[in-house]
Amino acid sequence: QVQFLESGGGWVQPGGSLRLSCTAYGITSTSFTMGWYLQRPGGERDLVAIITSGNMVSYTDDVKGRFTIRRGDARNSILLQMNSLKPEDTAVYYCYLHDGSAMHFGQGAQVTVSS
Repeated sequence: QVQFLESGGGWVQPGGSLRLSCTAYGITSTSFTMGWYLQRPGGERDLVAIITSGNMVSYTDDVKGRFTIRRGDARNSILLQMNSLKPEDTAVYYCYLHDGSAMHFGQGAQVTVSS
């Protein structure tokens, strides 16, 4: 079973920066995609950014130019650098992994952007 160790998030004023990190364990596939989804209060879970096994990255239009996803120290570790944060970025951010057969989600990290 895939499990996650997530850290980061918290509160920041508009224009500030935060970083999320995520490490996945129990991966059985050699090819997998990782990334983050966000979920705002009362909303659905929406994709934010992904990174493939080949290190190709993709972002939702809302975060392009502000967020950067990259590998951490290991292939099963990823980081999301969030800059120029806006109040509408406030949400729970869920690390996820797709191993070709199933989606797996972490427990989530709260990000709050307010003055």
